[in-house]
Amino acid sequence: MTEHSPVRTATSKGTARYDGRSGDELAALLDLARVVVFDEVTSTLDIVHELGEAGAPPGTLVLADAQTAGRGRLRRSWRSDPGAGIWLTLLERPSRDDAFGVLALRIALALAAALDAFAASPVQLKWPNDVYIDGRKLAGVLVEARWRGGRIDWLALGVGINVRPPDDLDVAALRAGSDRVSILSAIVPALRAAAAKAGLLTADELAQFGARDLALGRRCVAPTEGVVAGISSDGALLVEGKDGRSASYAGSLVLDSDIHSLGGSA
Repeated sequence: MTEHSPVRTATSKGTARYDGRSGDELAALLDLARVVVFDEVTSTLDIVHELGEAGAPPGTLVLADAQTAGRGRLRRSWRSDPGAGIWLTLLERPSRDDAFGVLALRIALALAAALDAFAASPVQLKWPNDVYIDGRKLAGVLVEARWRGGRIDWLALGVGINVRPPDDLDVAALRAGSDRVSILSAIVPALRAAAAKAGLLTADELAQFGARDLALGRRCVAPTEGVVAGISSDGALLVEGKDGRSASYAGSLVLDSDIHSLGGSA
């Protein structure tokens, strides 16, 4: 993980408000141990890493109105304009670590279900951590962990959602007029419930993912070539290739159609 120093402004001292609400008001509304609000940071993930090291309790949420260096998987950048989306990281301290390998998928699945109420079309999923509407990216999930003594000490669950799209990017957004605090009220309990689940993906979760899987049955060129056949209970991407079915646990899913388009991503 690349470490960044968060932007230090007066908002670091707890004076920022999020759509008119203070961190304490949001913590009460969302039933969380603590909510820390910033006008602008490099990345909410950076702040949670600092808070985690300082012993912050599970259910600590960091929100920013804007990020100057938001990030996704593989050190990609994430566009986080002021007021344009929800940029958050939630800190959790799981009692078990047997779900870590599928956690990003489980979080994305929970996020998609919670966002259906705010979307004009059904919310879709793309392995391993992307959320889409009508074939365009709506949100992303990034899970980071700190380990101590062979066990997870704490998790940082990063989520970025486009509430309204940047003018210069071909990405998806939620329905016009969607209220960010109402969205938080829907997604935060879903994220916490997903993070608390133990074990591999269940048959029900696999079925739910399959119903939202935008890549299912489509040809892909990476991480291997073939036709996408879904995901496995341990989080692998399944692809039917010329030599049979393969399982990929790392990399990015690139569909054959993706290489013929130049659309941006948030």
